[in-house]
Amino acid sequence: MTRRNFIGSSGLLLASTVLPHVSLAQNGPLRLEITEGVIEPLPFALPTFIGASDAAADISRVIAADLRGTGLFRQIPPDAYISQVTSFNAEVSYPDWQAINAQALITGEVEDRGDGNIAVRFRLFDVFSQAPLGEGLQFVGPADSWRRMAHNVADQVYSRITGESGYFDTRVAFIHEEGPKNARLKRLAIMDYDGANVQYLTDSRSLVLAPRFSPSGDRLLYTSYESGFPQVYIMDVASVQRRPLEAISGGNMTFSPRFTPSGQNVVLSLEQGGNSDIYGVDLATGTRSQLTGSPAIETAPSFSPDGSQIVFESDRTGGQQIYVMPAGGGEGRRISTGAGRYGTPVWSPRGDYIAFTYQADGRFHIGVMRTDGSEQRLLTSSFLDEGPTWAPNGRVIMFTRETPGDDGAPAVYSVDISGRNLQRVATPGMASDPAWGPLQS
Repeated sequence: MTRRNFIGSSGLLLASTVLPHVSLAQNGPLRLEITEGVIEPLPFALPTFIGASDAAADISRVIAADLRGTGLFRQIPPDAYISQVTSFNAEVSYPDWQAINAQALITGEVEDRGDGNIAVRFRLFDVFSQAPLGEGLQFVGPADSWRRMAHNVADQVYSRITGESGYFDTRVAFIHEEGPKNARLKRLAIMDYDGANVQYLTDSRSLVLAPRFSPSGDRLLYTSYESGFPQVYIMDVASVQRRPLEAISGGNMTFSPRFTPSGQNVVLSLEQGGNSDIYGVDLATGTRSQLTGSPAIETAPSFSPDGSQIVFESDRTGGQQIYVMPAGGGEGRRISTGAGRYGTPVWSPRGDYIAFTYQADGRFHIGVMRTDGSEQRLLTSSFLDEGPTWAPNGRVIMFTRETPGDDGAPAVYSVDISGRNLQRVATPGMASDPAWGPLQS
């Protein structure tokens, strides 16, 4: 799929960063600005894209769903529209869109190229300022990639209005689960961020856990019990070919793997003699290095985006807490301060927060803290919430939520870093252990 500018106009990007409290400015150019009030979603109009292609309506539907799903945008119902867009290059009647209180207008067309490819063009308008917001763009690709093109359009709209990079054209690895709770079958799978295009990568003969994408999204790490004990495997997503990490095999139990930011190394936990420590493995040479050495259980390592530090969990003080150490290993310093138990820390792609699982008073929570442990904030609360994973823009988190009882079942949820917009992610049945991949290229 290719992208290019096709309209020479340039719009002024007047947007502020999407952070915990966002509101819509009532006067002035289109923007989302930070306040201490509640979120007022930005109202947008999106007439069905023009075009003979059957994909036009589907593309329009996916773009609208992407934007609505953020909680930052509200779609004005099409039956309220005064103007009808019948030509992509037609002049915009701004008063008609102002009359229905639209602040953003998205128009587009889909062209069937006749060679198996389609072209998707869109324009974004600031209705208040009566001007285009940014340049028009065109995406060209195979007709069956229409969903990706829709996500790309939504990413562009989101970015131009918020100033943040989008996260819609991404994939999520997860564990598909089926069967009764006491005999659950699990398979490794990937899907689009919104639950579409599910692909199963393993069968259900062996228990699998904890998938993790490489920084480029072409490989997955995961833990398999096919040998009877936990062993880390690495898989090429395109070919579905896999291999164990030989440097740490040979009867040792390995788990909680994660790639380094370069994608050339792996950091994981290795259990020997009842003690778990964190090790680094060079994927090219197979060389391994021990990074922690206390008699405690130390696991769940995650690198800072610049690769200089590792956050991990340890029970060296008697209960699970979160520590940060240099990438080369060392004693580490404790950054969690609450009375409960902390686990599964994950560094934000932006480098500003660490997400974690927190357990206290019989409840589980997903939380975030600054990288020095300050400003701890719990985003969720339930019978069992665990395993956060970040969207590539560092502003949304997915996690597993499981319901109680004999019929309890896991599902994947998402929430933004303010604790707002909690919603279930559509999956084909039960799902757990989400791992959010990078934006696709």
